[in-house]
Amino acid sequence: MEALREQWLILISTPIYLFLIGGELLLSHWQHQQKYTLRDTITNVYLMLLNAGIDFAFRVVYVAIFHLCFIHRIFNWQLGILYWVTLVIAEDFLYYWLHRFDHEIRFFWAAHVTHHSSELYNFSIGFRSSVFQPLYRFIYFMPLPFLGFKPLDILFIYAATQIWGIFVHTQLINKMGFLEHILVTPSHHRVHHASNTKYLDKNMGMFLIVWDKLFNTFQPELDKESYEPIRYGLTKNLENPNAITIIFHEWQQIMADVLQPNLTVKERMNYLFGPPGYSHNGSRKTTNQMRAEENTD
Repeated sequence: MEALREQWLILISTPIYLFLIGGELLLSHWQHQQKYTLRDTITNVYLMLLNAGIDFAFRVVYVAIFHLCFIHRIFNWQLGILYWVTLVIAEDFLYYWLHRFDHEIRFFWAAHVTHHSSELYNFSIGFRSSVFQPLYRFIYFMPLPFLGFKPLDILFIYAATQIWGIFVHTQLINKMGFLEHILVTPSHHRVHHASNTKYLDKNMGMFLIVWDKLFNTFQPELDKESYEPIRYGLTKNLENPNAITIIFHEWQQIMADVLQPNLTVKERMNYLFGPPGYSHNGSRKTTNQMRAEENTD
């Protein structure tokens, strides 16, 4: 029964996704705004299928690890509202750190960059997956089975909060009133996908925005009078993305950086595990360096 919950979630959410994407596509066409292109949408589907394939193939491994952790759990829960609410909050908290490290550590950014590689922003971008994330994502959630949460419940809540995470990929919804103080909203997530310097590496949450406010990664979306319009994509977008380079371009650049001659061990490690944009000679800038430069202009 527990294994069927996630399948039912997929069956119920799929027609909702199709309705939202179709509606957004028609509305953007009616408004003469190019929020979709065929090539970009095909890329989103391609990356989603690769991610799903790796996740399906690797699931037996991380579920087995979760079960091993659950056997050695330190708490026993009574199923009820408190169990589910606590699981949602705890899992969302751990996801915040997964997402934050994906942005702040270049090795993981190389996997996550695919999700940010589109210069468009629409509901289908929610499916533009970080292809290799299923291979390490489970590590962040390992505390949950130790705390007494059932492995299949963990997978179910992750899938459920991902539905919200996909919903927020849109330009059609403006501010959402009091929900802006509690949940990650489309406005918050537009900031997250922006390549404007002020917006880089902000709003890392999937469901709750409170973690960003607690850990100083929150940035509200500013109006055009206060700041420049949002630019989506990377600080340096791919010139000719294809099925291979869109996944592996950052890995290729990491390899080239690490293999440069005359580097110290520390410099090579910084190219691998330092922040994206690190360079030993100042040829590139990290987010903090770009932000410092903007603030002094």
